[in-house]
Amino acid sequence: MVKRMVNGGVSLSFHGKRTAMDIARRVRPRVTRRIKDLHVGTAEEQSKNLLIEGENLQAMVTLYKYRGQIDLIVTDPPYNTGQYFRYNDRWDEDPNDPDLGTLVTLEDGSRHTKWMKAMLPRLQMMKAMLKPQGVIAICIDDNELFDLGLMMDEVFSEENRLGIINWQKTTPKNQSAHLTITTEYVLVYGKDAGLSRTGEVSRSALSDARFSNIDQDELGEWKQGDLTGKGSSKKSDYAIQSPFTGILHNPGIRHWANKRAMMKQWLEEWGIDYEDADIGDGRGKALTLRGWSNAKTKAEKETLVSRSNHVVEARLSKGNWPLLYWGTDGQQKPVKKSHKSLIKQGAVPQSFWLEDDEAPPAIGAVSWLRTMSGRTRDGIEDLDAIVGKGHNFETVKPLRLIRKIIQIWCPPTGVVMDPYAGSGTTGHAVLALNEESGTDRRFILIEQGRPDNGDKYARTLTWQRLKNAITGERPSETGKLKKLAEPLGGGFEFRMLTSQIDAKTVLSMKKDELVDVVITSHWETGSRNSPNLIRIEDPKFTYLVGKNQQEEGYFIVWNNGGGPVGQLDVASYNLVLQDAKKAALKPPYHVYARYEVYQSKNVRFYKIPDKILAHLGLNENSDPFNEEAPD
Repeated sequence: MVKRMVNGGVSLSFHGKRTAMDIARRVRPRVTRRIKDLHVGTAEEQSKNLLIEGENLQAMVTLYKYRGQIDLIVTDPPYNTGQYFRYNDRWDEDPNDPDLGTLVTLEDGSRHTKWMKAMLPRLQMMKAMLKPQGVIAICIDDNELFDLGLMMDEVFSEENRLGIINWQKTTPKNQSAHLTITTEYVLVYGKDAGLSRTGEVSRSALSDARFSNIDQDELGEWKQGDLTGKGSSKKSDYAIQSPFTGILHNPGIRHWANKRAMMKQWLEEWGIDYEDADIGDGRGKALTLRGWSNAKTKAEKETLVSRSNHVVEARLSKGNWPLLYWGTDGQQKPVKKSHKSLIKQGAVPQSFWLEDDEAPPAIGAVSWLRTMSGRTRDGIEDLDAIVGKGHNFETVKPLRLIRKIIQIWCPPTGVVMDPYAGSGTTGHAVLALNEESGTDRRFILIEQGRPDNGDKYARTLTWQRLKNAITGERPSETGKLKKLAEPLGGGFEFRMLTSQIDAKTVLSMKKDELVDVVITSHWETGSRNSPNLIRIEDPKFTYLVGKNQQEEGYFIVWNNGGGPVGQLDVASYNLVLQDAKKAALKPPYHVYARYEVYQSKNVRFYKIPDKILAHLGLNENSDPFNEEAPD
């Protein structure tokens, strides 16, 4: 802040900012419990995705293994409209308090300050979670747009702002004496804009299906496009005559979208000459068959059309039609070819996206029409369709909007995080994109719900939406779930944050609790971004608790089979070997134990509790978490 002031820059200041900036460093990780009954998919599918029930700042701190490993954060925080945002005043003194606090009303004079105090440490932690080339896209409306923009400039730096998306959330309605609010915003920042990459949006299967090449066009596949543009234009309001039928077609209440000279050139590519003619229709001069002006009788006009028809029918049967054509049989109104090879598949527009496939490659301050991003109503209808009505969600982001953001800023094998998961739109979008285009993106969703109202909807609404998307189940007319849609496939683990963790907590854990902590916290140096360990639960194994994607086993040594934690010695090593042989696992064998009194080149040893705490960013001796502030 001082540096910016000295340099004449702008710095954000609000009451409690210093405390807010320090909060993320004082939040401690928590024990993470895997809730077996709420997992979805096979063990391997579960290991790729996470749905976490708990306070999002505490959850991000607990997810230490993912620090610096997230490709994209896309999220939709509470908008501070007096309806959803809650603030816990005790956070200033104890940021580990899991309570959401009371609702912040519009009458609260400090509501903007409270919102910024809640958001700042979370933005800091989100930045720390991102890869160097990672991107964050955060949704907001006009209530906190300016405050969020200043915070984003301060946390991520103004030079790392990739763009501001203004998306049309609803159709205009006369609801205001001043301005009708029909848009919301998505602020997009890179952790390092120089490393961030704006990708391209792949065409959907539906979009691709519109392309064909029935006339053997030398430029390849094409689809039907429109020759007209919105609105009227005197200069571009005139009729053009069909060389097949002689019918005069005008643009109606629209206008021809291309210059007159270009239209004439396209018409004459059918082998017929055209002229300008006043046909007395109150529009501009028409483009008619040459000689039409001089044809005075009906018979003369019919002869002219007949000659023309003979030429263009031959041209139609030849194939490789001109850009302007008259339908596949020549009997339709004039339309235009839109070639697949010439359409830019760019991800983001400079101004508006008129069609899925037409998008310039740069982003700044941009607008996305509702036809491209969906409406809030679409988001609610998506949710209604997949879980049924009665969910009481009124502000659901459209699936189309979130899908597009993920396509643009998350690589095909990347990880997407949403710390305000809500109804689970982000996870649904990842699953849909994977199924549609064969990508292998993964998601981490965090949602606390409203436990003050007894509504932990991470395990109800969010969970149900993701499960139904994966299985293809939908509520039937009777209310029962039936497979009514194509399953997207995939799976996820469901985890719940519980108590704070320290060395004493680890050593006092029961076996199942410790297994959960090991499975959820373990990461290998240099490969944090790999899927989670796959848990193995089988009574025939003595110490084996999980494996990784490389078929390497993970073992916890217990005295007497269930506790307390034992030591790795010759006897326990032989039991490790027996478990590995039964499960057909290969070395190295990853062994967790209290002490190591026997060593083997086949073993990677992890001391309990030291290694577990280290994997959570803690130190057994001093327990300082995040000694360095988030980047």
